[in-house]
Amino acid sequence: MQVRLISLTQSYITEKKLSPEDLIVYTARVSNPENQLNTETAPRLIQYLVKNKHWSPFEQVDMCVEIVTSRAIAQQILRHRSFSFQEFSQRYAKVMEMEPVQLRYQADKNRQSSTKVLTGEDQKLCNAKVQTIINMAQEAYSDLLNMGIAKECARFVLPLTTQTKLYMKGSIRSWIHYLQVRCGEHTQLEHRQVADSVFEIFKVHFPVITAALDL
Repeated sequence: MQVRLISLTQSYITEKKLSPEDLIVYTARVSNPENQLNTETAPRLIQYLVKNKHWSPFEQVDMCVEIVTSRAIAQQILRHRSFSFQEFSQRYAKVMEMEPVQLRYQADKNRQSSTKVLTGEDQKLCNAKVQTIINMAQEAYSDLLNMGIAKECARFVLPLTTQTKLYMKGSIRSWIHYLQVRCGEHTQLEHRQVADSVFEIFKVHFPVITAALDL
């Protein structure tokens, strides 16, 4: 799993250099043009906007990240429909890399979640079974391609742990919602690791918003 920043809305206002957070404040003050370039009180205004759920100014700045993860986790990420996505195409390019699989026991109460990691003989036995299936799938995939089978057909034999790359772009409002939901303990661990990595990027560029949200 890897996450990195690709792009961030930047200001082209010539009167004063504005950070992405400053730009949010600038747009929030559209009805107060004489005070739009006041960055000294920007933190206070951001706190006010968050507290009172005035989200429209947060829609004026976008952030795009590159995510490398498994096809299984990518499908969860793609459910966040307020974002725009561009994903690696298995119809166009050959793919062989696999994300590591961590096997965990089923949670007792949450039917869609997991608990502790397998250990001991259970871990050895199950990891061996998983690796055997992955090896067979990779071999079948390569054989099909070597026989001239189209990539769009051969890909059906690949497991969900097959690695993919996607670009995820959205407004800061969308990222706030995503982080509030996906950094929580109810999110699948592998997806939470992606969200935590996004959060590490987010808090560097949006420290005031991070503090106001108490993320």
